[in-house]
Amino acid sequence: MSTAKKDSYTAKLRTKSIIIFIVCVLLTLICLVPIYILIINATRSHVDIIGSVSFIPGDQLVRNVKELMTNSLYKFDALVGFKNSAIIAIGATVLSIFFSCLTAYGLVVYDFKLRGAAFTFILAVMMVPMQVTSVGFLQFMIKLGLNDSFIPLIVPAIQAPAIVFFIRQYLKSSFPLDIVEAARIDGCGEFRTFLTIAIPMMKPAIAVQSIFAFVQNWNNFYMPSMILTSRKFNQLTMPMMISALKSNDKIADYGVIYAGIALSILPVIVIYLVLSRFIIEGVALGGVKE
Repeated sequence: MSTAKKDSYTAKLRTKSIIIFIVCVLLTLICLVPIYILIINATRSHVDIIGSVSFIPGDQLVRNVKELMTNSLYKFDALVGFKNSAIIAIGATVLSIFFSCLTAYGLVVYDFKLRGAAFTFILAVMMVPMQVTSVGFLQFMIKLGLNDSFIPLIVPAIQAPAIVFFIRQYLKSSFPLDIVEAARIDGCGEFRTFLTIAIPMMKPAIAVQSIFAFVQNWNNFYMPSMILTSRKFNQLTMPMMISALKSNDKIADYGVIYAGIALSILPVIVIYLVLSRFIIEGVALGGVKE
């Protein structure tokens, strides 16, 4: 390759890298700026929020949180909301991840006649919107006497076709079946092989799907508001409390509302920070070609 062609290729590559970098920066700003403004507004007063947009923190955070927690008109208790949302989100996430991993493992490792049909059925279920089956599901829970409890919000999470699809694809690309045969030769049981060998190798995929599942269940407003029909205060989740806070027409204080929303997203940020290193490890692992 001549020097001129080499310089031209290098210039094109540099230009392409700069464009990609700019696009990534813009996408990052689009994602982070609304969260930053939310946190900033939680530190400002109602009058300041209405008057102007600011990127500089205010000094009203303590006042907003205190007003939110002590004023009975807001009907907001962060501890109750955190507890209820954590029970639902953690329970549903653990069940969906574990049984999805078990299902995906079975679809990849075991060769049976209906394996293709089973996977097709899982994909078909994934295409059905939750709203289509919600009315029938509610009627079924009422007949079982399980409405107004957390059980219908946790146990049905076992059925998570999107997670099964993702983990199956991960196993197909990076899980060696020879290691299962070696475990069988050594006398390791099937379930023990899954727990001690497959699960540790699926950690990057589990971390990614755990974040998605936790965020989805934490932010879920539709199903809890449908199942928890009595609206007892000690059963309200954080999204239900935030909805009631935003729709409260007795007192309109945007500083207090932003403070409540900021409190509600703290666990999601913590979960992401804890599990993000596994996502990075998964990207690095996927970039290594044997």
